[in-house]
Amino acid sequence: MSNPSAASPAAENPADDLVLYTSEAGVATITINAPDQGNSLNAAMRDQLTDWFEWASADLAVRAVVLTGAGERHFCTGANLGGAQKPAPPRPEGAPERAMGDASRMIKRGWQRLVASILDCEKPVIAAVNGTAAGGGAHLVLAADLVVMSDTAKLVEVFVKRGILPDAGGAYLLPRIVGPQIAKELMFLADSVPAERCAQLGIANRVVPAAELNEAVAALTERLVASPTK
Repeated sequence: MSNPSAASPAAENPADDLVLYTSEAGVATITINAPDQGNSLNAAMRDQLTDWFEWASADLAVRAVVLTGAGERHFCTGANLGGAQKPAPPRPEGAPERAMGDASRMIKRGWQRLVASILDCEKPVIAAVNGTAAGGGAHLVLAADLVVMSDTAKLVEVFVKRGILPDAGGAYLLPRIVGPQIAKELMFLADSVPAERCAQLGIANRVVPAAELNEAVAALTERLVASPTK
């Protein structure tokens, strides 16, 4: 198993123990390592996750990327709103506390950039969904190329419960996977969607017993690594 070099994102990012990266036999594995926080992402973790996807995309030794969460309960529960956030640029004296476009800029440089790094990754991305994927975490699943879910996992579009729009690519991705009517139902009602239902809707490629998740993902990555390159 190889670890990233000193030039990698881990060399500069303070969240390197909360977002783990390993590379072995052509497979990069990125693990969200904050199980006591539901594997939610603060700004530093979110940005490091983005950097790792960009790193894996450019690494010629990597042939496939696996994204998963630490522990058995949560894959990723979205943004950690209570954690440290990226500071905003200083405002001139007398400027309003909030300016037009602040929210758009925050989303664009944050979760939108993260989801884009998954969609734009030059290597196939497999989401190994070990537990609940909620909010932005659900949209990380939607952005992956292949999805393998534990039979105890579930997906939840929680945005409506917070009174906010489903950002992080969900409003674009979900209707294209499940169709507009089902997408509206999931987003308007915010019901938990069990793994088997996710498979029926076309969100998950495979659902396996929790104890077999790693084995099932490894079987997929072995086939991907053995495939021809461009």
